[in-house]
Amino acid sequence: MGIMNFTGIVLKNLFSKPATRLYPFEPQQYKERTRGHVENNIDECIFCGMCQRKCPTGAITVNRENKTWQIERMNCVQCACCVKNCPKKCLSMGKEYTTPDTVKVVDTLQKILTPEEIAAEEAAKKAQQEKIAAAMAAKKAAEEAAKENA
Repeated sequence: MGIMNFTGIVLKNLFSKPATRLYPFEPQQYKERTRGHVENNIDECIFCGMCQRKCPTGAITVNRENKTWQIERMNCVQCACCVKNCPKKCLSMGKEYTTPDTVKVVDTLQKILTPEEIAAEEAAKKAQQEKIAAAMAAKKAAEEAAKENA
């Protein structure tokens, strides 16, 4: 009786489509809400560091001065805390998983500034320095006026 059951299963599987897919030839189709890996649209990033502060594993490093954003892929646990807390929404979760590797990889993204952006940054720095100098001069003048009145 056992052989007859087995024969039925063999015939059923012989004429049905395979239960698995041919992996290298048919790529994986991920579902809509799959958390694969963190992606950054570096052109929209303002390098505020909120993603770095919210990352529970410390996998993200943001450097404002050099305009660089780094992520250690092996330390990232794909929790999407950085994506949820990004004020500019430049971070997103990609559907594909990180490819396995034998070494820890640190992905570094650097924003390339246009000449207009460089000039605007320099003008903002100069304005900030002038504002600080004016505040220092006003403070010094107030101190001198207080000395004269005393």
